[in-house]
Amino acid sequence: MAKRKKFVIKTLPIEAYAAEGKCIARQDDKIIFVEGAVPGDIADVFVYRNKKDWAEARVNTITTFSPNRVDAFCQHFSICGGCKWQMLPYELQLQYKEQQVKDQLQRIGKVHIGTYLPIKGCAENTLYRNKLEFTFSNKQYLSNAQLQSDMNFDKNVVGFHAPKLFDKVIDIEKCYLQAEPTNAIRNFIREFATEHQYSFYDIRAHVGLLRTLIIRISKAGQCMVNLVFGEDDQSNIDKMMQAILQNFPDITSLHYTINTKLNDTIYDQQVICYAGKEYIEERLEEFVFRISPKSFFQTNSKQAEVLYQTVREFAGATGNEILYDLYCGTGSIGIFLSKQVKKVIGVDTVEDAITDAKLNATVNGLHNAEFFAGDVIKVCNTNFFTENGTPDIVIIDPPRAGCHDTLLQKLLDIKAPRMVYVSCNPATQARDLQQLSLHYEISKSQAVDMFPHTHHIENVVQLNLKEVGIE
Repeated sequence: MAKRKKFVIKTLPIEAYAAEGKCIARQDDKIIFVEGAVPGDIADVFVYRNKKDWAEARVNTITTFSPNRVDAFCQHFSICGGCKWQMLPYELQLQYKEQQVKDQLQRIGKVHIGTYLPIKGCAENTLYRNKLEFTFSNKQYLSNAQLQSDMNFDKNVVGFHAPKLFDKVIDIEKCYLQAEPTNAIRNFIREFATEHQYSFYDIRAHVGLLRTLIIRISKAGQCMVNLVFGEDDQSNIDKMMQAILQNFPDITSLHYTINTKLNDTIYDQQVICYAGKEYIEERLEEFVFRISPKSFFQTNSKQAEVLYQTVREFAGATGNEILYDLYCGTGSIGIFLSKQVKKVIGVDTVEDAITDAKLNATVNGLHNAEFFAGDVIKVCNTNFFTENGTPDIVIIDPPRAGCHDTLLQKLLDIKAPRMVYVSCNPATQARDLQQLSLHYEISKSQAVDMFPHTHHIENVVQLNLKEVGIE
C-alpha cells in the first residue's frame, strides 16, 4: 500500500468483524480497520490513518451490499450515531459481540478462560433505554446532500449531537430507544418553544434558553423529566414548565435546572422539582431503587436484571460471606446480592451516588449493607479491610478505563477467595485480568448485551483464588 497519509481505496472487500464497530479488510498484506461497513460489503473507503502494518478507514460508498444486511427501521439511521448496527440482524450483532469479547480477552489478556458461556441477548432490542438526554441547538446538522443544496445551518433543533461534531445537532422526530411519551414530550417542547420564540442554545457562544432535556422512564411507566435551561429567565421557564405539565399530566416527576456554566454536566447544579415526586422508582426482582435526577442507574432496566443475576450466580454466595462492591455507584449490585451474603460493603467516588445507595438500602429494609464515599484506590487500604472485615467475595465494576494498578495490587494482596469483574470494556478488563491471573484462575466469562444495535458490550468474569503453591 502507498505511504500516503490520506487516500481512497476503490472496491475493497470487507472480510470480517474486528471490534468496537470496526471491520477488517486487507490490501497488500496490510490490515485495514474500516468504520461503517459490515462483513461481506464491497466499498470505496477513505484511509485517514496509514501506518506500516495497519491503517484506519471509513466508508465513502458501498458498491456491493453484504447479503447479511437488513433495512434499518429508523429514519435517522444514516446520520445519527446512536444505533450504528441497525443494518445487521440482531443475531449477527450478538455473534460479533461474543467474538469481540473472546478476541480481546485472548489477544490482550493472554489468560486462560475456563468456560465461555453463550452471550445473553436482549429480549427486546428497541425501546430498551430508561434514560435519554437530548440537546437543543440553534445549529442543525446537514448531510453532504443537504450541504450541496445550499441549506442553512441556522435552525432550532433538538436531538442528538452529530458524530464527532460538538456544535451540530441532528433534529430527531422519532427515536426507537425509549418508550413514549419521550418522543411526544420532546416534539411538544420544540413546537412550544418555536411558537413562543424561545432561544435554543448556541454551543459555541454559550447563550440560549433551552439547553438539554433528560427523560427517564421506569419499567412500571413512571416518567421523570428534567429540562435544563442555559439562562435564568424565570418568566419563560415557568411558562414552559406549566405547558409541559398541562399537556403531560401523567409525568411522575417534573424538574428543571438552570445551568449557565460552560459544560452540560448538572452534578454540581441545583435541580428544582416543579411538580410530582422528587424521584421515580425502578424495580429489579424484589428490590426497589429510587432514582433522582442526578442518579446513575443502568440504562437498560430489564437487561440489568439479567446482568445482576449473572453476577449473583458467579458470586456463588452461601449466606455467610462478606461482600465488597467496589465502584458500587448507587449500590444496585450489592443490594441485589444482599440476601445471599452476611454483609455488603460498597465504595464509590461519587458522594451523591453513595447517598442514593444508603437510601436504597433503607428503602429495601436492609441492615447488612454499608456504603462509603471516596476514591476507591485510597479508601481500600489495609486498615479499611481490617475495620470492615476481610472480603470473601469482591465485585468490581470499574469505569471504561478499568482498574488502577494500585487497586489491583491491593486485591492481589488481600486474596479474597472469589472475585467477579463486571466490565463495559472487555479490552481494559483483559488487561486487568492479566495482572490478576498471578493469583487467580479465570473460571468463567459471560457476555451480556445491554445495548442492541450498538457495538457496546458488557462482560462478567468469575475469578477464583488459586490453591496455595499453585502459580
